[in-house]
Amino acid sequence: MSPAAAAAVGAAAGFAGGYMASEGARSFEDVRQRRRETVQDGVTVIQEPGRQIIRDEDNRVFLRHDETERFRELGGRDVRTERRGGEQVTIYERDGEQIVTVTDDSGRLIRRSRRDRGGREVVIIDNGWRAAPRSFEEDVVVLPPPPLRIPRERYIVDADNADESLIYETIAAPPVAPIPRRYTLDEVRYSPDLRARMRSVDVNTINFETGSWEVPPDQTGRLRALAQAVKQAIQQNPAEVFLLEGHTDAVGSDVDNLSLSDRRAQSIAAILTRDFAVPPENLTTQGYGEQYLKVQTEAPSRENRRVTLRRITPLLNGQNAPAQ
Repeated sequence: MSPAAAAAVGAAAGFAGGYMASEGARSFEDVRQRRRETVQDGVTVIQEPGRQIIRDEDNRVFLRHDETERFRELGGRDVRTERRGGEQVTIYERDGEQIVTVTDDSGRLIRRSRRDRGGREVVIIDNGWRAAPRSFEEDVVVLPPPPLRIPRERYIVDADNADESLIYETIAAPPVAPIPRRYTLDEVRYSPDLRARMRSVDVNTINFETGSWEVPPDQTGRLRALAQAVKQAIQQNPAEVFLLEGHTDAVGSDVDNLSLSDRRAQSIAAILTRDFAVPPENLTTQGYGEQYLKVQTEAPSRENRRVTLRRITPLLNGQNAPAQ
């Protein structure tokens, strides 16, 4: 990305914190109607409720979402945001605890922590050790593909064929290859080679309709085994971080699919918290649109309209013990 394009991205990200208000976005048609698009130095910036999508000079698209949206939807009046210098601090009050999320003016997550009644703090995500990059391109880490010494069906586990114990074994497993260093959350989000070092669970028990991020009420119970496994891991380590990755099929535009997939991931995260009491601070989400199809087809595909979960704590902390 050229210096002028990088500057354009930075300037756009500073607009209204990088996002439009998300209230009232209840359908994808509503999302489309509320989009605002600007172009500067070859970079297209699309603002939509709760999200910002960047299309760079090389026609690549990146998405960043409002890190506090999920907490505001969960907490209502129990969530407040304060301006402290050049940072936004959002505090979610829950049963005497405080979940504190710090973001910069572009919406980039700097830090998330949990404070108990006695003031003791557990830092869950800390990106403050690295200066903010000038462009999304700087967050992409290229690594060699990890060698697989386990069967592929144990590397990517289908939730509909797995019980709680297998899901827990998958998400609690160490990296399948060494982790060269500590990484930021955005580096993890935008680097498939890096994420590939952790095993994952395809949450294919949920069937999303075309153009929808809603989970039918009769399907939420299918997330019970996944939720129990995640809660078990958090009980062992209160600072665990799990990434929910949203995906779509190849039908529709790349911008629509990127936005839709991100909303699907956030829907699953919200259900895990509301219905199964998974702490929201231990979850984070990212949409990838049609980039990683499970079934290679351009046709409509329920198998491709899915969410994937993986533990990313070793990537954020630089833990380096590969699986045997």
